[in-house]
Amino acid sequence: MTAPLLPRYGTASLAEVLPSVLAALGVPGPAPLPLPPVRAACVLLVDGLGTELLRTHAADAPFLSTMADAGPLTVGFPSTTPISLASLGTGLPPGGHGLVGLSFDPGDQALLDVLRWTRARDGKHVDQRDLHVPEVVQPSDTALQRAAADGVVVTAVAPAFQRESGLTRAALRGGTFRGVLALGDLAAEIDAALTGPGRRLCYGYHSDLDTLGHVHGPGTLPWRLQLRQIDLLVSTIAAALPPDALLVVTGDHGMITVDRAPDFDTDETLQAGVSLLGGDARARHVYTTPGAIDDVLATWQDVLGDDAWVVTRDEAVAAGWFGPLGPHVAGRIGDVVAAMRGGTALVRSQAEPKLAKLVGQHGSLTSAEQLVPLLVTGPQS
Repeated sequence: MTAPLLPRYGTASLAEVLPSVLAALGVPGPAPLPLPPVRAACVLLVDGLGTELLRTHAADAPFLSTMADAGPLTVGFPSTTPISLASLGTGLPPGGHGLVGLSFDPGDQALLDVLRWTRARDGKHVDQRDLHVPEVVQPSDTALQRAAADGVVVTAVAPAFQRESGLTRAALRGGTFRGVLALGDLAAEIDAALTGPGRRLCYGYHSDLDTLGHVHGPGTLPWRLQLRQIDLLVSTIAAALPPDALLVVTGDHGMITVDRAPDFDTDETLQAGVSLLGGDARARHVYTTPGAIDDVLATWQDVLGDDAWVVTRDEAVAAGWFGPLGPHVAGRIGDVVAAMRGGTALVRSQAEPKLAKLVGQHGSLTSAEQLVPLLVTGPQS
């Protein structure tokens, strides 16, 4: 079995991006990635923009493909949107900020979905922001807060519904939030955020490439046509950059096309000894009943075979999957952790019916999912 691609925390991961941008703006702190000094900077995260996909479809992204690439970066584990946004927003690996999966047990023997910040109850998503306060679940200051505290004018530009979301509060709090609806006002708000006196930092987010990859598959015609629109978006933003401003474009993960989908909800062998199953289809947290860890580990390794890397929590932590752990984070990680290989997705047809049907998935430790670009344009780029 080939080895997983381990995240390069501390040197070349998504967690190093904003600290390096802050250093370029003159905010005291580490600068692991070399960026030129600037007055203003925008970090635009394109959800689902993986290095391998961009290279394969460079003809559909002529502007992006000619930008200087200081990457590729690894995004961390699991390679899933809320984990990656928390790493970007805090400058910490998952073990540091504590968002260790799409869903995980925060300590009360039930799963918290940190993308929606909800729990499933009677087929509905029940808000958990009062019970599991985002600023408590992830208490570290964000990079946006650190920039604002140093006098930088900070703006976050993202879909309007994200304004008070649990994930925004946990990972990207700080500065002024500007809600947008489409590509046009995203570009306009980024331009406005960088224009004006003094040091300025803008975080921008766009999600549609990821959506089409999930529904149609990465690299399909709908996905490629969306990539063309994003290429135009980035070239439009770059054309309006002030001369002393920097634009950094990156992604939160790549994506694979599913060709095998074993179903936990119909497999009694996999269910034996499991009290909770968190994570997502490519990265599962397996919480076991008392005394069942060894049996569950052996069973999952046997059933999944070469379709997954299956290890204990201690093995995953020791191997560096999550990076150094902060206080109270270890218990959020499953007793057993399963990272899928190839085109395998371990789905839940009953508990996660919509997710189970997605053609494109991500979350694991393959290069297709882990590697994202770090595209830079502006002074000295």
